[in-house]
Amino acid sequence: MSDEIRIYVADLAAYNAGYLHGVWINACDELDNIKAQINEMLAASPEDFAEEYAIHDYEGFGSYALGEYAGIETAHEVACFIAEYPDYGGELLNHFGGDLEDARTAAEDNYCGCYKSLADYAEELTEETTQIPENLTYYIDYERMGRDMEISGDVFTIATGFEEIHIFWNH
Repeated sequence: MSDEIRIYVADLAAYNAGYLHGVWINACDELDNIKAQINEMLAASPEDFAEEYAIHDYEGFGSYALGEYAGIETAHEVACFIAEYPDYGGELLNHFGGDLEDARTAAEDNYCGCYKSLADYAEELTEETTQIPENLTYYIDYERMGRDMEISGDVFTIATGFEEIHIFWNH
């Protein structure tokens, strides 16, 4: 992912006339600054009466698919969320079908951390919450415990790389 989360805003009057006219904008800028950049782009249009625009491209949103007519406010909110949670923000939004409120709740209240595997999380959780007699430690199957946590719906995971799994409680 690039360091900057950007949107390409296109002038629809120019686009419909066969011209590519638009501007790349940092989607995390202040909303008033974003709108000012759009207005400057429209004012410089090769077409008279350029008023309408659409988001024709974007970068830095991870796996989240930003819609062409998502709206500048929505694009800005999503970009700021992804900037706040760069490791998994876009993937978390996908998990919740684009629902920013649910994704924010998961990130703020239900995030367990990043682990090599779900089994590592199950082991850490078990060892932190339960006193296990030493003679039983070799019989505990953390892999199965982690799998059961996910199958039962207690947790969900987002894999962002090799041995890089973000774990969330499913509350």
